[in-house]
Amino acid sequence: MKPRWSTIAILCIAIALTACSSDQQTQQKGAYIGGTDGVTADFEAFGVEEDSVFTIFDTESFPIELTLKNKGEYDLQPRDIKVRLLGPAPTEFSGIASRELQNQQAIDKISELTPTGGEETITFARDAKYQGIVPGVIDREWFANVEYKYQTYGLVPEVCLKEDLTDKRICDVKQTKEFFVSGAPVTITTVEEDTAGRGIMALKFTIKNVGGGDVAKVGGEFGVHDQLAYSMDDSAWECKSGGRVNEARLIEDQAEIVCKLKQPLQKNDLFTKQVKLTLEYTYRSIVQEKLRIKESAR
Repeated sequence: MKPRWSTIAILCIAIALTACSSDQQTQQKGAYIGGTDGVTADFEAFGVEEDSVFTIFDTESFPIELTLKNKGEYDLQPRDIKVRLLGPAPTEFSGIASRELQNQQAIDKISELTPTGGEETITFARDAKYQGIVPGVIDREWFANVEYKYQTYGLVPEVCLKEDLTDKRICDVKQTKEFFVSGAPVTITTVEEDTAGRGIMALKFTIKNVGGGDVAKVGGEFGVHDQLAYSMDDSAWECKSGGRVNEARLIEDQAEIVCKLKQPLQKNDLFTKQVKLTLEYTYRSIVQEKLRIKESAR
């Protein structure tokens, strides 16, 4: 006798297959983990912690180390990060060979395999020592200026390319679009599609610096206004921001990038297409930590 399948069993299998297919489609769209972090940096302990402050005696030596963590979705290569030690005058402490160091290893981005991201600890000194006189207790604030190359990826799975806007089938042009953005301190907040003439589609990306640091073009200098470069993965589009091609200036941490088709669509064209916008920049932030130095018994 042939096995008989119940209607309920068949429906359950169909639902399971549909769910699997839906997951695969989501992955194919390129969804990112997301987030608003890039590189984070923290001073390692200078000494014993007392009342939430690292404390040493004036006769003790101490290490000066920072741990760099990649909390975004861009793989960092060796020497992508530059850290400069700031704070007390160089003459106040001995044992510091260099006040500027770079990462020596690749530091992985966050992913399903490495959900906390990669990290590297850099060492400015193993046996630094205070050279002055301590009348009881003094505090010294250490700062580290952290600069690093980074990229943000924005993926729009379905841009509507429709020559005849009166055709209501398949997709809509004039609307806010679903998009995915990678974890980074400069992010994309909205993507809107509209027309810029018959058969010419336009995408407006709103980008924002949400990391609290400064932004500069790679190879450029940090100035009054944050600036970055960007590019589209499809040469059929031309992108501008404030009249600048492939370069954006952020005013009050925000900018708009408008991308338009270079050529009108052909008559009766009607389809959807995925596009990807890449933002490229150098990011700068600063971290600090207090060191308390106590006078030792002589």
